[in-house]
Amino acid sequence: MARTQTDRGFGHVKTWIFDLDNTLYPADCNLFAQIDQRMGSFIAEYLDLSFADARLIQKKYYFEYGTTLSGLMKEHGLAPKTYLDYVHDIDLSVVKPSLTLEASLAALPGRRLIFTNGSRTHGTNVAERLGVLHLFDDVFDIGAANYIPKPDARAYDTLLKAHDINATRAAMFEDMPQNLVEPHDLGMTTILVESDFFDHPAQHELKQSNERPDYIHHVTPNLDDFLQTLVAKIADG
Repeated sequence: MARTQTDRGFGHVKTWIFDLDNTLYPADCNLFAQIDQRMGSFIAEYLDLSFADARLIQKKYYFEYGTTLSGLMKEHGLAPKTYLDYVHDIDLSVVKPSLTLEASLAALPGRRLIFTNGSRTHGTNVAERLGVLHLFDDVFDIGAANYIPKPDARAYDTLLKAHDINATRAAMFEDMPQNLVEPHDLGMTTILVESDFFDHPAQHELKQSNERPDYIHHVTPNLDDFLQTLVAKIADG
């Protein structure tokens, strides 16, 4: 994709913020597909619907509210813990530990945080499976954001205040392009981790565009490779 403005760099970055699903681990392991299916199953049971109708509700709420959970809470008064525990009860064996990812994350100067619309338990379990949990200062989950999901500006504001983050000295890694708009506006360096997994109209729209929007400063299909190159550049000064 072509660029329309100068990319923001990394020399100033002191806080490294990572989305979890399909970002910190590669999308091709299909871990999120398990979560996606369990969302549909939960809704079918909770609302007494067929699985096909439940899937329609699932995606409708996801597109309208930022997460399916937010829609269920607002439209049906769902208590979030039951839902989060159910949808994240998955097989993590498809996620492989990565020594290169561990080394690259460890070499990043400053703090590292996970910022997820999922649960803290899910984030902790996945990061532990990857072998990188010990490198993160916190797993900032949907509960810590008062159940206000990305891309809502209030979620980022809550994160910044909770960890006293200077956004102009932070970088945000995400697989969902719409979740990088607010970080860009706040002054962060933004990195889109692309994959062949498309689950949102914003992803389809970006894929069909010939220009990369201004709010995305860097793009990579592989977080591990990107970080290895980045830390090598940092080491070289």
